[in-house]
Amino acid sequence: MDERSRPVRNPEHPAWGVEITLAQVSFAYGAPPRGGGGPEGSGGPAAAGLSELTLEAPAGRVTAVLGPSGAGKSTLLAIVAGLLSPHAGDVRFDGRSVLRVPPERRRLGVVFQSYALFAHMTVEDNVAFALRVRRRADGGPRLRRRIARARVAALLERFEIAPLARRYPSQLSGGERQRVALARALASEPRALLLDEPLAALDAQLRLALRAELAERLAESSVTALYVTHDQEEAMALGDRVAVLRAGRLEQVGTPEELYRRPATPFVASFIGEANFLPVTWDRGDGTLTGPLGNWAVDGAEAGILRATNGSDPDRITGRLMVRPEDLAPAAPRAAHLLAEVVSSTFLGGRRRLTVRARPCGLERGESPACRDAASQELRVDLPAALTARPGEVLPLAIDFRRTVLLPPDSVADRTDANRSPAREETP
Repeated sequence: MDERSRPVRNPEHPAWGVEITLAQVSFAYGAPPRGGGGPEGSGGPAAAGLSELTLEAPAGRVTAVLGPSGAGKSTLLAIVAGLLSPHAGDVRFDGRSVLRVPPERRRLGVVFQSYALFAHMTVEDNVAFALRVRRRADGGPRLRRRIARARVAALLERFEIAPLARRYPSQLSGGERQRVALARALASEPRALLLDEPLAALDAQLRLALRAELAERLAESSVTALYVTHDQEEAMALGDRVAVLRAGRLEQVGTPEELYRRPATPFVASFIGEANFLPVTWDRGDGTLTGPLGNWAVDGAEAGILRATNGSDPDRITGRLMVRPEDLAPAAPRAAHLLAEVVSSTFLGGRRRLTVRARPCGLERGESPACRDAASQELRVDLPAALTARPGEVLPLAIDFRRTVLLPPDSVADRTDANRSPAREETP
């Protein structure tokens, strides 16, 4: 999401909620719970859920937790909520451990994918129910009816659902149900919100509209939120920070722009957006990148190359050069870095996506038989929609090295090869 389109938090509305910290948290399904045996240890071999994961969710900010199926996102949320106990590590709210605090005493608001509204209650009663649950959990005196009604009425107005107060969930649209669920989650003044893929069950058009609305609501609330999703665009649109998980481990955490432009691993680069990966070796001595597709003189610091020491000789680094599709562009032959034959051209509205087959030889060798017969690498290129290119056409392409990053030689993703975008679906 473009930073300019991100909802701005109201500076007069101070952040509220807690800072949530997971410190070296590990959990394995089927393993015995901390301190001995029990039902969790009776199900055969253990399956990893989280492994030594450390993550901080700042107070008053939205931290999106992103990853493919089996990454450990839902496990993380359940541990924060107190529904699962970690086998190692600690969970802290504002620096204090909550491992011994039961779920109902942690004062968390939860929004589920299904919204979990009570079908037999009106909108007003669904929101008011959170106040009754909070009072019972705290063991405090019953909230005066007048005060409770005023608080519910204020929330209904805030989320623009006051005219729906007497309706039942079955009479609401998907967007209206989402607003009711969020109002109910905030009614008890929780210390943090946990959102478990609340948009996943909606169709694409409605999901896009509600995503923008949810971003505004969360920005207005200034509440600490953990938002779990497998959709990278959703994570980038809603999260002030995004934590990328893979197989129970934290790959990287940062702002959406940091993850997109400065990924720490090939997995993050391929999961946040799309990327081409060119195998290369960087020679610091003569300032060249060498690979099957060519030799290029570049400024290492400018190209993001010096980030990838990779534990090897700092004067000679081998890895994968990440090049985003929009960072390849047609150029004059003298300014080009490689030749590529157009395989396909697809019009996508505001842009045109090319699949090209890059020639594995220098530009000076042109159309020689050795160049035509050698193995090649397919790349993806994004161009303005007004530009056209026909299959079979040979294009000189320039690489914007200022926006590339040299990453360590690692498998790009568990379920995909280096130049194929992974399917981002997860079974709820």
